[in-house]
Amino acid sequence: MSKSSRRFLKDLVREVKPGFACGETDPDGIFQVRMNNVTKSGNIDLTKQRRVPRSHPGVGKTELLPGDVLFNATNSPDLVGKTLFWSGLDEGAVYSNHFQRIRTDEKQLDSKYLSRWLAFQFELGIFRSLCKQWVNQATVARDSLLALRVPLLPLAEQKRVAAVLDQVDALRAKRRKAITLLDELAQSIFLDMFGNPARNPLGWPVGKVGDLLISANYGSSVKADLAGDVPVLRMNNVTASGDVDMCDLKYLPKEQVPEKHLVRAGDVLFNRTNSAELVGKTAIYRSAEEVAYAGYLVRLRVSEGHHPEYLAAFLNSRYAKRVLRSMSKSIVGMANINAKQVQAMNILVPPLAEQKRFAAAITQIEAAKKPHRTHLATLDELFTSLQHRAFSGTLWDHEASGEAA
Repeated sequence: MSKSSRRFLKDLVREVKPGFACGETDPDGIFQVRMNNVTKSGNIDLTKQRRVPRSHPGVGKTELLPGDVLFNATNSPDLVGKTLFWSGLDEGAVYSNHFQRIRTDEKQLDSKYLSRWLAFQFELGIFRSLCKQWVNQATVARDSLLALRVPLLPLAEQKRVAAVLDQVDALRAKRRKAITLLDELAQSIFLDMFGNPARNPLGWPVGKVGDLLISANYGSSVKADLAGDVPVLRMNNVTASGDVDMCDLKYLPKEQVPEKHLVRAGDVLFNRTNSAELVGKTAIYRSAEEVAYAGYLVRLRVSEGHHPEYLAAFLNSRYAKRVLRSMSKSIVGMANINAKQVQAMNILVPPLAEQKRFAAAITQIEAAKKPHRTHLATLDELFTSLQHRAFSGTLWDHEASGEAA
């Protein structure tokens, strides 16, 4: 494989153009790509679509064509720099002012290769260090974007790199999809067993979340570091799907972690402060490993007469999410729900035997998810390694030396 040289992005593109803001919506209008439509992994999310009038003057200037690269130039500090390769839809689309549309000089730079490289820079945290921040928003300036030095391979090798990364990423997507389907199965079992909490069709007794608890404690406010004795779970370690993600951990010295800030198997972790979309994320901790939890989390410890799997599933139900978001208070772009509010929330209280039956089903689902998670972790490591090698020009060095990959 050829060694890469680095060139300024400004010398490799035909156009970098921002989108437009529009306060109007039109159900018969054109789809406008917004921040929520691009995932952190660089895929399109069409769950929520906003349509704007086709008569808006910005529409004619911002139409998306297959091969365009959308760079999310304005977002929160953690999300700025998300990048989407536009492969097209069955309809036309435009994009908001939070994005820059990049069109490459196809004789020098393959657009799919560029999108993969920008996505890798996002994973490395490059854009967080480049951006200008104010009140939970961040922007990567156009000049800063164009000043990036892209590792430039011969065009044929760029296409080959993009194809290899696409193949591995497709395998990762299949594993993530399998896990998502199992999560959806868990939600369906909850509804089948207990009914929609909004209507309570099975007539379960109604109590308060606090009735199910021994305690509800806030986490540690001590600043954690990259080194230490005890891992600290933070809000990013609780996923939107209700799992505990042990990646990107920070640590505290053991002497700075009292028992009230430790988590044990069966504790339920509630994310009390986050964006309006993510506040209220809830996960049950299932490991025997000793960990602490940070101040944006509330540890809900369930009494013996109830089951933590039931509580976690209830708090992650669509009904509970709606209720929690309606009671949250917004402070400088962040939503907050305190421990007293959570404990005062109404909850269906089925018999313990039914809660245990539900927990047994969840145990089976978690067992089914385990091999998918293991394989996904392996694919994630492979994907990261391939990116490092690809963008340093060493991906196919084994071919030159005659060695196995």
